[in-house]
Amino acid sequence: MSVPPGRGVRRASWAGTAVFVVTAVAGAIAPSTFDAVALIVAIGLFAGGCAVFLWAFLVVAGRSRTDRMELAQIWFLTGSPTPAEVRRSLLAALTVQVAVGLATAGARPYTSLAAGALVPMWGLGLCGLWAARHGTFPPRPADTRRGGTGLRSPHADRREQDP
Repeated sequence: MSVPPGRGVRRASWAGTAVFVVTAVAGAIAPSTFDAVALIVAIGLFAGGCAVFLWAFLVVAGRSRTDRMELAQIWFLTGSPTPAEVRRSLLAALTVQVAVGLATAGARPYTSLAAGALVPMWGLGLCGLWAARHGTFPPRPADTRRGGTGLRSPHADRREQDP
């Protein structure tokens, strides 16, 4: 059996999830001891998730010129571009992040544990990165309205209308 590509992305997703679960639960049980650590981990994963999301967005923007991609296929790994094993793994990590983030924030509202609700950005960004780098998308059909590769300038229609 072959190993699906992007194993590092899956490991990073679960590693971040594990660290978050441990620190968030510890912060909910013993806030005076672990509150600061839980906050630092939550903010770190959120910031890292934002960076990974931006990275994935830039990769997707480059691939979208040649591949036909849908948003749900990229960020939520729907459909055939993502193998079922990868989809289950990454979406399970995202689900755990959402559940633990909301549960710990609900257990101690109005504390720094509320930052845990931001952690799913980590999982969402890594889902997007996996799809952007390893997803197999169908090719974008050529633009049949004119000759060429189908890539157009945003001002092409205006130039054709102006004499």
